[in-house]
Amino acid sequence: MKTTGKGGKPAKPRKRAGYGQLLRTPGALSFLLPGFAARQPFAMLTIGIVLLVQHTTGSYGSAGAVAAVTGVSMALFAPQSGKLADRFGQRAVLVPGVLIHSAAVSVLVVLAMTGAPMWALFLAAVPAGASVPQIGPMVRARWAAKLENSPLMPTAAAFESVTDEFTFVVGPVLATALCTGVHPAAGLIAEAALTLFGGLFFAAQRSTQPAHGLAAAASAEPHASALSIPGVRVLAIAFLGIGSVFGGMQVSLTAFSEEIGNPGANGLLYGIFAAGNMLAGIACGAVAWKIGPRKRLILGYAGLTVAASLLWSAHSVLLLGALGLVVGLCIAPALITGYTIVETLVPATARTEAFTWLTGAVALGQAAAVTVAGRLADEHGASTGFLVPLVGTALALATLLALRSRLAPRAPGRVAARGIGHRVPVTVD
Repeated sequence: MKTTGKGGKPAKPRKRAGYGQLLRTPGALSFLLPGFAARQPFAMLTIGIVLLVQHTTGSYGSAGAVAAVTGVSMALFAPQSGKLADRFGQRAVLVPGVLIHSAAVSVLVVLAMTGAPMWALFLAAVPAGASVPQIGPMVRARWAAKLENSPLMPTAAAFESVTDEFTFVVGPVLATALCTGVHPAAGLIAEAALTLFGGLFFAAQRSTQPAHGLAAAASAEPHASALSIPGVRVLAIAFLGIGSVFGGMQVSLTAFSEEIGNPGANGLLYGIFAAGNMLAGIACGAVAWKIGPRKRLILGYAGLTVAASLLWSAHSVLLLGALGLVVGLCIAPALITGYTIVETLVPATARTEAFTWLTGAVALGQAAAVTVAGRLADEHGASTGFLVPLVGTALALATLLALRSRLAPRAPGRVAARGIGHRVPVTVD
């Protein structure tokens, strides 16, 4: 690395890599804007199902079970979608996917509104979850392709987490407002429409999609399944804990709001929780980290576990809002660091699949949490549902502590060249 300028004078320090520099990456806005629109429905699906099915059945347990089937289906099929996108290209997967998803959600709405039996709702929930478009992983894969050998990758990971969390601010609030203020089915109808039009718009941006497996067959880097890498498996297990927070918070906040006779507080409380996540994501991208990513990941999960341990004791909107904000603040560091580590573990030919394994793990954890928290809320009250995030994050933390050695980068020299590690200064311009 060059440390001196002309005449032996010290070279000027390189400008810190920040969000402004990231957004000036050639071609970035062409996929960021449609990608932002296309991922909005992702955060609307689970809460939309919970609110609709609870309205038609009167049971949070039943609502959580249907939402859980959707989440499990997504978790199982998302990595296969990512693998197909790596092999055949993102557009080839997205176009049929958004068409199937919109149709499946429409069928689910009709069945719920006509009083169909639970088995029919479960059956309809399978394709609805399996066809959820994996926009977030696809955007991350485009960043990885654009920023090869660049110190901007951690900044991109932080930016994507902020975008995801902004989605989780807007999506649940929008779905709740539509379901409570317009019609119980309005949230899911809007989700299906946004998925269709946003997904097709994103798929149309063909110039920025990464080279897929068939086009890159001559590449020296062989194609391998992302799940064959031990570190990806460890992160997938850890991300189940993050899913338990999202799922447990969604159901428990809804049940709490109903319990106190103020259903409209649900959207506000969940929005505060997600806003904390978004703010922490912005801050993570502004920090020049002096500790390594593995240690950051463990510290992030430790903080999240401690914060989640306090939720069950909250019995007022003000206190629950404050605690929800703290929990949200603790999620982003763990989430961002996990996605950053993945890029150091996985070859380019399996990146979309790797990102979808993590997204699918979050969905699976969310599905399990929705089911368990729904049952607990039905039988013992809303406060017991908040125990689910605590248990989920504690188990994830124990896994990371036991298996942290498996998160070592696959090629240290190459990783250092990319600038992913504790020496990378990442700030806002």
